[in-house]
Amino acid sequence: MSRPDTIIIDGRAYRWRDIVELRRQQIAAWKAARPEQPALFALKQDCRPAAERTVAGRYREPSLLDSMRRIGT
Repeated sequence: MSRPDTIIIDGRAYRWRDIVELRRQQIAAWKAARPEQPALFALKQDCRPAAERTVAGRYREPSLLDSMRRIGT
């Protein structure tokens, strides 16, 4: 079964390509209307190991320095 060239909505026939093109134009207009928000400050690269970038990762894999700090206090 081949794909139909038209789609019938409320008794009117529409070309599928026209609908797709209108949707692309809608998306392009929506993206153009959204203003780009710049960052409030310069972003810095996070150079920590992957496990230490989240709280869950730091809890799961405590570092050697953390255990030494707990012993000293």
